[in-house]
Amino acid sequence: MKKSTIWILAAIMAFAFFGLIYLQINFFRSAVLMRDNQFNEAVSRSLYQVSKNLELEQTKKYLDDGRAKAKNKERISLNQMGESTTTIQQKWKITMPDGSGNVDVQVDHTVRKRPSGSVFLSPNHGSKSISQRSYELQEAERQRYEYEKALLNDVLNNLVNAPSKVLFEERVDLKSLQNNIKDELRFNGIELPFTFEVVNKDDKPIYRSEDFSVEDSRALYRQVLFPNDPRDKLNYLRVYFPTKTTYILSETREFVPIILFTFVLLITFIITIYLIFRQKRLSEMKSDFMNNMTHELKTPVSTISLAAQMLRDSSILKSPDVFKHISNVINDETKRLSFQVEKVLQMSLFEKQRATLKQKEMDANDMIVSVANTFQLKVEKFGGHIDVDLQATESTIFVDEMHFTNVLFNLLDNAVKYRREDVPLELMIRSWNNGSKVYISVEDNGIGITKDNLKKIFERFYRVSTGNLHDVKGFGLGLAYVKKIIEDHKGTIKAESESEKGTKFIICLPIIK
Repeated sequence: MKKSTIWILAAIMAFAFFGLIYLQINFFRSAVLMRDNQFNEAVSRSLYQVSKNLELEQTKKYLDDGRAKAKNKERISLNQMGESTTTIQQKWKITMPDGSGNVDVQVDHTVRKRPSGSVFLSPNHGSKSISQRSYELQEAERQRYEYEKALLNDVLNNLVNAPSKVLFEERVDLKSLQNNIKDELRFNGIELPFTFEVVNKDDKPIYRSEDFSVEDSRALYRQVLFPNDPRDKLNYLRVYFPTKTTYILSETREFVPIILFTFVLLITFIITIYLIFRQKRLSEMKSDFMNNMTHELKTPVSTISLAAQMLRDSSILKSPDVFKHISNVINDETKRLSFQVEKVLQMSLFEKQRATLKQKEMDANDMIVSVANTFQLKVEKFGGHIDVDLQATESTIFVDEMHFTNVLFNLLDNAVKYRREDVPLELMIRSWNNGSKVYISVEDNGIGITKDNLKKIFERFYRVSTGNLHDVKGFGLGLAYVKKIIEDHKGTIKAESESEKGTKFIICLPIIK
């Protein structure tokens, strides 16, 4: 699969996934907003009813306190026309609640009834019609009734408005106010803890419940009390719900699994994309490995094939020196081929969790000296030299001799491969102790490794790019093999390098005291 195709698929998956997240977030926000609006409406309705209840209680209280005494008087008369007239006279004597005085109110109501079958005749027949005279009397009575009604309304208004002149603390039982609020909230389906206060028009507290403190203005609600009072006498009820946010979110707890599964999908999506690109890179590295392996194996096979053709020549048999030389070439190339095949077979180590090790107690200093002596001839061939600095006083380690020796040889071999042609090769092997660990370093003055490549040198099949040149042979398995063997010995390895200044590998292993 092409890299561009992977990027397109990744972009489509990302677009679809983040689109799904966007829709879920919008749905969640809408649910929270709807729940918040419902809560606000319920609280506003409750507080409005609290204010209404206070008004009703106050009106009833002052009407009861305004002691009213009523007297009723009924008078019936009969005129010349045979009409019966009934006059009902009602008198009230009302004492104002504040004791400021008394008010007398009188209302008269007259009803006329004409006998059945009679005819109305005016004594002054011809001057005015009966209907016109009746209309004038009715209009006069109506005007009198309206006047007395207005007078009674004035008295009632005085009764109702009288409390506004009284202190708020005397008008309302502040201790029962909390119960009133709680009952109305419960009636509207809200059972949350709350605190409240009553303030005047200047927002100065008149009464405040315990622990009243506003931390979130969105959870504070305001309602005017006694809205019919004069504007300069208005008081306001302020109710605060400290757990409103938790309550709103708790009502949407069914979204928690959705958020959890969305998060799992997000992690899975990221890991999937990472693995796809990792497999793509591994595939490319394997392709490079196959090309390098073919190039590495082709040379000894070609040399052996050419030597075999030369041996077919009968004249070669007559020259023992030539025959011996060709035999040595075949032997050397066969060893070389076997060595390359062995390197390829080292790949099997990476498919196992641990390599099969035959560990025993060895002296790290002795192994370093042995490897340095063996490798010295190869270093001198390139005009360089190798130094050994053994500072470790405790150097007994528990290792597999063959694999650990191969580790040191691989590091030294890389130093030779990546040397600088214009600078004599210099190698240094050191050992020292730090606590219960022994450290071994292999240093060179080669071409070095850039920071970007330094992070990847221990990966399988990875080789530092040298363009299309094949001046440095290998499969990209050497350092991966080194790292795995060191880790299987419960040790660590790290690399330090700068371009054109050389490379330093540091191995750390536990010692046996």
